[in-house]
Amino acid sequence: MSLLQVKNLVVEFPGRRGTLRALDDISFEIAPGEILGVVGESGAGKSLTGASIIGLLEPPGRVASGQILLQGQRIDNLGHDAMRSIRGRKIGAIFQDPLTSLNPLYSVGRQLIETIRTHLPVSEQEAKDRAISLLQDTGIPAAAERIDHYPHQFSGGMRQRVVIALALAAEPQLIVADEPTTALDVSIQAQIITLLKRICKDRGAAVMLITHDMGVIAETCDRVAVMYAGRIAEIGPVHDVINRPAHPYTEGLMASIPDMTQDRERLNQIDGAMPRLNAIPTGCAFNPRCPRSFDRCTRERPELMAAGNNRAACWLHDGGKA
Repeated sequence: MSLLQVKNLVVEFPGRRGTLRALDDISFEIAPGEILGVVGESGAGKSLTGASIIGLLEPPGRVASGQILLQGQRIDNLGHDAMRSIRGRKIGAIFQDPLTSLNPLYSVGRQLIETIRTHLPVSEQEAKDRAISLLQDTGIPAAAERIDHYPHQFSGGMRQRVVIALALAAEPQLIVADEPTTALDVSIQAQIITLLKRICKDRGAAVMLITHDMGVIAETCDRVAVMYAGRIAEIGPVHDVINRPAHPYTEGLMASIPDMTQDRERLNQIDGAMPRLNAIPTGCAFNPRCPRSFDRCTRERPELMAAGNNRAACWLHDGGKA
């Protein structure tokens, strides 16, 4: 049974010059205890997908069609208050900049205790004990003393640990982590990734990890979805997507990563840029940049189709029929 199901999700932004479609027919599932990575260039729709799931789409953005189901219950059509009670209790969120999630005027302990008591039927003392335990679990030394400190008294890596503790406070079944390690240096990144993996394993929580860093994906995830221009270009087990990419865009992403075993003067790059939302080409959105495109790619838009262990939205896997 999938913990999260996203079915044919379409997100639109109405404007004076017409409606822009930012997410176009996105479908995927995440099982309990699984980490799904979502990767792609800036503007591909990764963060919008996460924001849609946690109910934090910036107006005028709206879910135009499709469904989001958490444990079989539809959540995309809930009112503000109903969604707010699910956010925190069933879905935890970790954002790129910990300062956006923490109130500088309150101690981290107060913020944790309030979150715990909002969602769980516990006393003040039980909530405090749980808050200390969460800070210890996320690797904050001397948690019993540091619980009374304010966000500015923590380093960036420690603040991100506090945010993870906050996201876990009510024992959510799903954690949406949007670029949780981008603002941190590499050694701290590794610690945060290890922490996320352990939490997932220990608590059976599902994690949706949004990032542009394939190294983080390779280290952390069970499966990966590669996004391009508001659609999923490829999805599959992380090992297969990295080592046997089925979509030319994924191939380009992999080729652009430095290889420590080779001495190369220059990195490969994908020519061109991702299309703007108001200028997405007909057919496959990647076709103007694709070294392997043929006539059908400019006329018809491919859906995800079987490509080995992966699924790729590419006509090359349809017997190459032109």
